[in-house]
Amino acid sequence: MDPTELRADIPALDGATYLNTGASGPAPARVLDAAADAQRRHEVDAHHGDPYPHAWDAYDATREPVADLLGAAPDEIALAGSTGDGISRVVNAVDWEAGDAVVRTDLEHPAGVLPFARLREMGVEVREVPAPGGYLDFDAYREAVDGVRFVCLSSLSWLHGTRLDVERAVDIAHDAGAFVLVDAVQSVGHHPVDVTRWGADAVVAAGHKWLLGVWGAGFLYVDGDVVESLRPRHVGYRGVEHPTEGFAYHPDASRFEVGTQSLAPYAALREAIAVHGELGSDAVHDRVLGLAERLADALGERLVSPAEPESGLVTFTAEEPEATVDRLAERDIHVRSLPGGEHVRASVHAFNTAEDVDRLLDAL
Repeated sequence: MDPTELRADIPALDGATYLNTGASGPAPARVLDAAADAQRRHEVDAHHGDPYPHAWDAYDATREPVADLLGAAPDEIALAGSTGDGISRVVNAVDWEAGDAVVRTDLEHPAGVLPFARLREMGVEVREVPAPGGYLDFDAYREAVDGVRFVCLSSLSWLHGTRLDVERAVDIAHDAGAFVLVDAVQSVGHHPVDVTRWGADAVVAAGHKWLLGVWGAGFLYVDGDVVESLRPRHVGYRGVEHPTEGFAYHPDASRFEVGTQSLAPYAALREAIAVHGELGSDAVHDRVLGLAERLADALGERLVSPAEPESGLVTFTAEEPEATVDRLAERDIHVRSLPGGEHVRASVHAFNTAEDVDRLLDAL
């Protein structure tokens, strides 16, 4: 499959200039068909017998391609509902005590902020490290992680489109004895990801953004060397070895799973990963950067993201961001405003074209 074929298979693009994949990607028809087929097979065919083994097999069938995509082993992958769901499951699997400390940056998505706001009520200290212009201040970070228990970082800034040096950040945190969780939802499907190379203890993402899946299919990687140190508080029979015989978590990442989940989003995720594989991760990344460069060059002084883009997320200034987004939407051009001021963000994916970029620029 090439980008032209991908574009032709996305129903939402009929007449639209969609530049908001960083919020939610439009799914190809074959991904939607995979979701519908899986739901029907489960509700019709599987109910001619016991539907539970059919569901368990379907979950396992999803775990393997997710593992391959991330460079992990299947038993290091758990299925969740979303990125925020996965982050909360990991955070709440730690036995927190008053006096513990957490580090995060000042550019985290609410999914990486709110779980720790709750921990403050338990006496956990939350240290926020500045990342001016979307770049982590490593001197401040090194000082902040001293003596902390947990670090939460985004691999790619949703506000600036900048990429974190994840390996360096993880090494510094591990040297300080901290557990590291990475929010990779803006990275997976956007550029190649190898969680083993990153070295983080846990990585969380979802399929509905750059992978072009559907809502409801989140996933998390947990390093096999640390998984048994985590005791999820969100517990169900999917996460334990013998649901009716005492209480013992599964020894692998499946301890983070809870109960029955819809099969449709995970069937869509499998198909979305297959589409991504046909396109080629490097080819997607190269095309995305080329389009981002075209947009960044033309924005000039309005550009907030780096002049040499590091991703397909391109942020720029607008006097009235929400009004600008609404005005563009009236012309079927779709971008989003960002919180906290005068910024609008466009996201370019492999299905976008130079004409999409130029149409946005002409409308601004």
